[in-house]
Amino acid sequence: MRLSEFRQAVADEFGVAYGRVVTGDLVIAELSDRTADDALKQGVPVRQVWLALCRASGVPESRRHGVGLPAPRS
Repeated sequence: MRLSEFRQAVADEFGVAYGRVVTGDLVIAELSDRTADDALKQGVPVRQVWLALCRASGVPESRRHGVGLPAPRS
């Protein structure tokens, strides 16, 4: 997962404005008590941050995989 895919996944799941709040303010124990933004800045792999954010915020497992990816070309 790339950072741009992470940002799109956050926007898709939480909305643009609330997504910024979630990644900037929600302290996640699984990320050593860091926010998603702090964990990313400190080099934690993007996919690991996304999954930790999903678990911490109750995103159903069915919406965790494949989000943030562009739609397949037909």
